[in-house]
Amino acid sequence: MINLRKITEENFIDAFNLKLGEGQEKFVSNPIRSLAQAYVYRDQCQPFGIYNDDEMVGYVMVIYDYDIPEYDIWHMMIDEAHQGKGYGKEALKRVMAYIKTKPFGNSDRVTLTCNLENDNALALYHGMGFAETGVADEDEIELSLTMED
Repeated sequence: MINLRKITEENFIDAFNLKLGEGQEKFVSNPIRSLAQAYVYRDQCQPFGIYNDDEMVGYVMVIYDYDIPEYDIWHMMIDEAHQGKGYGKEALKRVMAYIKTKPFGNSDRVTLTCNLENDNALALYHGMGFAETGVADEDEIELSLTMED
């Protein structure tokens, strides 16, 4: 059973211990970097551990951009030992449900970026309804989704 749990002093070390698969470091930042960003943006973001029952199997951060306004999904990753089990898709569903509660402000727009070479992630995002916005930065493209109420 996949669930999200806020990163706290009780579980942040588990997030640090998550490992990316070989070659995936070019696709997503390690949770250590992400948690540093979460601290800086603490008034507008929430980092989560992705759990399968009681085991942390991944990490994701939701941040609210007041300037646009929109919700952004940053640094989503599944530990290398748990990839290919459908956890990413289930976690993304949970993230979207969290965003629908509008925890930081009103917006129906959700945006993320993805490396052009990350075929698995692109397939996941497209399958969930995300579409390219036309914005690109080096090897990453932006994808966005407007949520229905």
